[in-house]
Amino acid sequence: MESKAQSSYSSRLNRRGDRNHQTLRTQDAEVGLFSPRFPQDYPMKIVWKRGFIRLVLVAGIAWMLLILVVLLFHVWSCQSSLAFFSAICNKQGKVFIMLDTMGLVPKSQHRCPIPTVDDPNTIFIPKERTPDTIVKNLTYFLEDEFVHNGSQSSPLFGGHQSWLQREESFKLNSNMKVHCGFMRNGGAEMSPLDVKYVKKCKFVVASGIFDGYDVPHQPSNISRRSKKLFCFLMVMDEVSLKFIRKNVTIKEDSAGGQWVGIWRLILLKHPPYDEPRRNGKVPKILTHRLFPQAQYSIWIDGKMELIVDPLLILERYLWRGKHTFAIAQHKHHRSIYEEADANKRRKRYARPLIDYQMKIYRYEGMEPWSIKKNTVSDVPEGAVIIREHTALSNLFSCLWFNEVNLLTPRDQLSFGYVVYRLKGLFKFYMFPNCEYNSLFVLHPHTREHSSKIEWVKSRDELKGNGSSMIEGRGGLGFWTPYPGNLDLVVLPPVARTSKAG
Repeated sequence: MESKAQSSYSSRLNRRGDRNHQTLRTQDAEVGLFSPRFPQDYPMKIVWKRGFIRLVLVAGIAWMLLILVVLLFHVWSCQSSLAFFSAICNKQGKVFIMLDTMGLVPKSQHRCPIPTVDDPNTIFIPKERTPDTIVKNLTYFLEDEFVHNGSQSSPLFGGHQSWLQREESFKLNSNMKVHCGFMRNGGAEMSPLDVKYVKKCKFVVASGIFDGYDVPHQPSNISRRSKKLFCFLMVMDEVSLKFIRKNVTIKEDSAGGQWVGIWRLILLKHPPYDEPRRNGKVPKILTHRLFPQAQYSIWIDGKMELIVDPLLILERYLWRGKHTFAIAQHKHHRSIYEEADANKRRKRYARPLIDYQMKIYRYEGMEPWSIKKNTVSDVPEGAVIIREHTALSNLFSCLWFNEVNLLTPRDQLSFGYVVYRLKGLFKFYMFPNCEYNSLFVLHPHTREHSSKIEWVKSRDELKGNGSSMIEGRGGLGFWTPYPGNLDLVVLPPVARTSKAG
């Protein structure tokens, strides 16, 4: 019996060995399909293949962890109250953009939390202003110099700045004198009552309404400290004041000042331009000229309702990172040539005039934006501007306004150009667009904007005198010969990446 059991056990082992041998031969045959010439080295090839697969998986996991660490550090540094980390937050934006262009970053939110401090009462206001190191003394031309030939009966608000004067204004010196609007008898005049009132304003929240397109929207979440510290100034023309009187209750104080809620109404008599859009750039860009005693200002467009305390805004965007100028990044565009294309598609201004402006900038060396540049973007969302009124910050505003005065009033087209001409000496903070959208509630205009200038089909329509000149007081550069041959200039190609742009 034992011998029968042993022979049965031996036969089972033999059969099992045969099956194992067949399995190995089958595996040899399978490996041979991939390496028929050297079937004897299949174990080493399997090791290499498996090692390569593992290497790819580990590298992928490491890459994703790296992206996650970069994103988390970016968020943390932007929220940090430490000046060092807050200062490098803007530099990280280039890395973030590079990852975004590679499709490795999820789409940004429309709104996101703003990393402000919890209580405006705990904010320390710097006692010392930012020192003026590059431009120490800035003065302005006040008399408009022009040859009286019968075509111009009064001075222009922006002056007859020549192309040579424009070129010289970009050369930074310790003492500078530039065009900056407000030529004597050029328009945009405040009443003596308002001039007296704004002299006391060192901290300003400014807004503007022109041609009756909006009504004042009351800010919310404003602390008692900010109500005492800030002047809330709503600049407008006479058309808007009449419209507001019909639709909103205006109160008058004992001194004769006019108020709508927290807003003190500031009337600008004799609008300097024919185009309402261009008139609106006066208080927006030249805030330091309207309110010369202001040390800090926050500009917000008239269609917006501010929902963040202004002290929190100054701490977040200026004092924390030791900045003097802050503005949001445009949601869709980073190149001015992309923005110009979008303006033409949406009929924001005359197409040939936008092309003319872009050709000037291209002729003068303005490259399309790329990650190689030292800026997060060349195109801002200009509806919110946060400034300390230093000499260099004021100079930048003047040069920016001069482009708006000389060419089109589309200020987003000229912002990046002026930054480029100052060769990196003007430092500013461009914060995320999602934070910009969290600063306000957007209200619709009371009506759609319309202007004849939008339908100009050729620069020839602006030539000549009198009625043929659609904008007689603005856009001087369109009817003053440019000292360069623009006929050979080819604008960079534009990839339309956004339907909403």
